[in-house]
Amino acid sequence: MKIDEYLETLPENLLSGEDVELPEKSLKEIFKIVDLKKDDVFYHLGCGSEKGIEIAKKEFQVKKAVGIDNNCKKIENAKKNLKVKQIQAELICQDILESEISDASVILFWFTDENITNQMLEKFEKLKPETKIITIWGPLPDCIPDKVDFPYIINKVPFKKSKSMQEQLLAIFGVKCVDFVTAWEFAERYTKAIGSPEIKNDRFLTIIQTLVIWINAKKLGVACGDEIPESIQTYMKLMKMNFDIDFEPMLKE
Repeated sequence: MKIDEYLETLPENLLSGEDVELPEKSLKEIFKIVDLKKDDVFYHLGCGSEKGIEIAKKEFQVKKAVGIDNNCKKIENAKKNLKVKQIQAELICQDILESEISDASVILFWFTDENITNQMLEKFEKLKPETKIITIWGPLPDCIPDKVDFPYIINKVPFKKSKSMQEQLLAIFGVKCVDFVTAWEFAERYTKAIGSPEIKNDRFLTIIQTLVIWINAKKLGVACGDEIPESIQTYMKLMKMNFDIDFEPMLKE
């Protein structure tokens, strides 16, 4: 089975984080890292539930909190929950590409679809100066982060454009090239951040993420050395032998 075929078998794109609810501890970490304050206008794009909005309003006492998601069922449920908790906030069922976010000062944006990200980048660039955009796992395209506490990345308007992939890599990972140790460390941080409900699966997911990180780095020309590290080869073989998951096609793409 090719790795892309395997990924399709996972529920709701677990590895990418799409449609995965961030645990409360991660949301609180994010808000502390971004220094969320009382005078902030906070937007959670792709909010899913009311968790992020509730914490922003209740614990960080932001001036305004808005959650936007195109899943109307989730939005309606989130509205009911906030009403019961007597928390004043806006929850909107809408495609984020059509959203009005001009008054935002802090935005949490967790999407992996390149098309959506590129379109939203155009909207973000028009926001007022010092607006903070928080992404998870990856930075905004071709941008140098203002702050990194991986997997959480913060970019501020106006964005600083990277001159090269290596420059962006250094800003995010603190290294000039990606080796096995770097790939593993950051894959592990990401796995812990998204809070897999099945802890026993965390190591398995970390291995897959490590391989994906290193192979992508190799394809982008930012992996350390020309040869495939022994550790990477070993994990690729284990995945092939024990789980029939083949990473070789990904290397050849």
